[in-house]
Amino acid sequence: MPGMRILLGVLLLLLGLSSGTTVSAAAGAPGRCTTSTPVKAYAKCIALPAQGATLAWTYDARNATLDAAFTGSFISPSGWVAWGVNQDAPAMAGARVIAAFSDPSTGALLALPFVLSPDVKLQAKPLVSRPLDIPLLASSATLISPARTVRDGASVTIAATIRLSPNRTSLHFVWNRGLYVQGYSPTIHPTDASDLASHATVDILTTATESSPIASAKLQWAHGSLNALSWGLLLPIGAALARYLRPCASAGPAAWFYAHAATQAAGYLLGAAGFALGIAMGAASPGVTYKLHRGLGIAAATAGSLQTLAVFFRPKTTNRYRKYWKSYHHLLGYGCVVIGVVNVFQGFEVMGLGASYWKLGYCMALATLIGGCVALEVNAWVVFCRRQQEEKLMRREVDDVVVKDRAAAF
Repeated sequence: MPGMRILLGVLLLLLGLSSGTTVSAAAGAPGRCTTSTPVKAYAKCIALPAQGATLAWTYDARNATLDAAFTGSFISPSGWVAWGVNQDAPAMAGARVIAAFSDPSTGALLALPFVLSPDVKLQAKPLVSRPLDIPLLASSATLISPARTVRDGASVTIAATIRLSPNRTSLHFVWNRGLYVQGYSPTIHPTDASDLASHATVDILTTATESSPIASAKLQWAHGSLNALSWGLLLPIGAALARYLRPCASAGPAAWFYAHAATQAAGYLLGAAGFALGIAMGAASPGVTYKLHRGLGIAAATAGSLQTLAVFFRPKTTNRYRKYWKSYHHLLGYGCVVIGVVNVFQGFEVMGLGASYWKLGYCMALATLIGGCVALEVNAWVVFCRRQQEEKLMRREVDDVVVKDRAAAF
């Protein structure tokens, strides 16, 4: 079929373009660790699994003291870098961290403590520095030469001395970096896969590290391309075909049905493939979760599957239950379209493409579709009102003829 060939061509183009996209070493690849830092020399070091960060430390078992130095890099002149410990789990919520950024008043490098409460992800209020509720004996931040000021790519070492619980040597470390600091409050960090995977559990005696692997960039782009094309474009186009092609008598009585069914079938199959890739990515990246994106994806896939199954149970036009089936089909179909489009935008944020040309291109395509639907909707209402007016005039004329015939009969 020509339509399917065109569809496959577009898909291959998207995948071909996406395959040329690479992830920079600074974004996700581990760095090279060293026990010698600008602060002092340490006993052990490891390369952390995300953002090119490293960690060096000396552990004194006699008094359960950890002397550590984290090295990361800024991604903005007005940004921040943070590192800390979570006593309960390898996650941001609940962590106690030290954040390094420029003092907005003097420009000097600051190292302030922050407690990341569970509601920090909601950004309901600015994050305010306060003393940590763990034994923090000392902390500092130092820019690594040749950097003299905070700038994009500048490396920083955050040093801290922490007293640990006796015999507890397996620690959950978290770290991240952001683009902006509002006053003395770091704002939310980007949500690329490497940003959400910036945590690791380290045994400070053996240097054994447990971290969350990151799904490959090609797999991410294939997942995003399939879902944007299917849930984000084909399914809305299929819904529009059913609504606006059906009243068009010149296209044939069944043309709208075949066009609608073919488009929705192609959209659902590609969407199911994208959903399967999402499941595979989740299985390959334990600990990296996108709760909203995952929930919307499950809802869209469930609604799409129910719609597909409903086709096999469609009553005949003469069946009295047909009207209920139509109401169910319309409500679930439009709901699936809305959820799918919303989740495509959520996917752009997850992939760190919130301000990219990919999102701009999708917005333009979606805006074109919405504009066409608005124009067709206005035209449909104009035609409907005109027909209603014509039918009303015809009824008046018929009534006038009947009245005249009755008057003539008498």
